[in-house]
Amino acid sequence: MVDFMKKLARMDVDMSAEERHLFSVSFKNTIGAKRASWTIICSSEQKLRSGDQAAMMIDSYKKKVEDELRKVCNEVLSIIAIHCLPLANTGENVMFFYKMKGDYYRYLAEFSTGTEKKTAADQSLMAYQHAMVVASGELSPANQIRLGLALNFSVFFYEIMNSHERACQVAKQAFDEALSENNSAGEGVYKDSTLMMQFLKDDLALWTSELAGGKPPF
Repeated sequence: MVDFMKKLARMDVDMSAEERHLFSVSFKNTIGAKRASWTIICSSEQKLRSGDQAAMMIDSYKKKVEDELRKVCNEVLSIIAIHCLPLANTGENVMFFYKMKGDYYRYLAEFSTGTEKKTAADQSLMAYQHAMVVASGELSPANQIRLGLALNFSVFFYEIMNSHERACQVAKQAFDEALSENNSAGEGVYKDSTLMMQFLKDDLALWTSELAGGKPPF
């Protein structure tokens, strides 16, 4: 599926909503498995003493997984820059690909260190900010894709920038605006947005609880 979607992207045509979704999902499945492996490896590594043979083997394997992650991320980012964003003719497509750009730079920042981490974080921030500007002007606050952007942007602030208050602000504003829009539009108009709103609500509850020292937010 990944190979087919790469060929589609390199045909240099603006993708339909369905094609765009398949393009995103194909790479998400690939990168998701590698990110999960990296997380498990890091957890195992923390349980071992530095210098042990097992620890050295795990460190070697972790670097291999990181190289694979880096390769996938850079390939996706290259395709987006060369083939997707230049051909995007609608606000929704522009926002979608800038969001995806922010996501993959965020994935790079998750395991990178030093200058590489800072560069990836800076690029992710700029991509998310650009996507947010486009979304604000083109899409309803209750739009599923706009809510997904807000969700991922808030996660970026929480996990990459360690800016917990800013993460809460982004999530709360997106949730409140979507709730207001849903109430105004009537029941069922934005039913596809319900899941994203629940994700935002769940993250917001967890984060505000942590900021309050573990006390329930409500």
